[in-house]
Amino acid sequence: MADIRPFQGVHYNPAVVKNLAKVICPPYDVIDAHLQDVLYQRSDYNFVRIEWGKEQPQDKDTFNKYTRAAVTLMSWLEKEILVADAKPSLYLDEHTFKCHSKTLCRRNLYCLVKLEDWSKMVVRPHEGTLAKAKSDRLTMLWTLQANTSPIMTLYEDKDKSIVTVLDTSTKDNPAFSVANLNGENHKVWPLTDSNAINRIANSLANQPLYIADGHHRYESALNYQRERSSTNLQKQMEAPYDFVMMTLVDMADPGLVILPAHRLVRGIPKQALEDLMERLEAFFVINEYPIDKKNTASQVNTLLSFDGGTKFILCGLKTGKLLVLTIRDAKAIRPMFPAFHSEIYQQLDVSIVDHVILEELLGLTHEKTTTCLDYNYDPAESVAKVLNGEYQLGIIVNPVKPESIKAIADSGDRMPHKSTYFYPKAPAGLVSYHFA
Repeated sequence: MADIRPFQGVHYNPAVVKNLAKVICPPYDVIDAHLQDVLYQRSDYNFVRIEWGKEQPQDKDTFNKYTRAAVTLMSWLEKEILVADAKPSLYLDEHTFKCHSKTLCRRNLYCLVKLEDWSKMVVRPHEGTLAKAKSDRLTMLWTLQANTSPIMTLYEDKDKSIVTVLDTSTKDNPAFSVANLNGENHKVWPLTDSNAINRIANSLANQPLYIADGHHRYESALNYQRERSSTNLQKQMEAPYDFVMMTLVDMADPGLVILPAHRLVRGIPKQALEDLMERLEAFFVINEYPIDKKNTASQVNTLLSFDGGTKFILCGLKTGKLLVLTIRDAKAIRPMFPAFHSEIYQQLDVSIVDHVILEELLGLTHEKTTTCLDYNYDPAESVAKVLNGEYQLGIIVNPVKPESIKAIADSGDRMPHKSTYFYPKAPAGLVSYHFA
């Protein structure tokens, strides 16, 4: 089903840029104003100038962060700060990082994947998208004609044919590496052997791919392809813009980390908050536990691991207490979900929290959530933000499992916004794809 291709990747020239940790940056969607300043100051060649450049007061249609990014990209290529490989390759990135005090390693395989419309079910999404982010990435594609950061996608390697190829490929020294990038490390091997590439491509050709992170980038690439094709009436053969850069990760990779997106709520009317406990008791069994402020993360993990069905934790409704909520009767809450959603969707923690508690019991419409709802990926930090009065309520949920993502995507459904956070993000600037 999926059409996988090697490509001539563009990356920093190790002979010119000695410390790649100073120039690689996160993808655009996690760069806030403060981090943007930090990255600008880190190096004159930091990739943030291309991936997520600063806006300026004098910006206009012909002079803006996108045109500046294009000029910067061209300049760096001319000066050989960035270089393109001579041979088409797949790029294996061994990404080492720490999570919950453990050192983990995730294998990311950079490649091109032929763009296919969602309806063909070749590439399958699991979350919805927002118009603003798609517009930004579409403008980037038109201006730079390049994929500057990869779409992270999951695959299954049931017969271990791909991991066997990757194990063999890492026996040689990497072509380049990144050390101590905010505590993370990368080792990158270009895979140029045609037999190895064909084995990987053939293994993936018979299965769908599941987007983990980068839904906006994929939809933007689809829109770009349609717009380019509409202006090229003579097009009959494949064009470079018919493909998009992805980094593929095995669903069974021990370094695949999916963090839960805990909900933080403020701006709730006093009466609604006072009535919430009684309304919750109609649908949930509630157990109370004193908050262990010194070991909150451990306490949360222990409470969520208890047997007994779908459960999550609410903080802020009772002073100094964590409330563990377990569904009384799944049939009773079913009418609170839009009818078109699948059964697996209705069983997800985030779906129950969003539809039952936030929408039905607290009356937070989609419009209100933009000002009342925030997200955090650390349970202890989420609880602390409620205890210090920054938020009225915190709702701690379990992480979504890869098999749930697959089931949702296979059913054609999509999870609520901010259901998953794949950690860490694949960086921008490590390898990029240029189709000009």
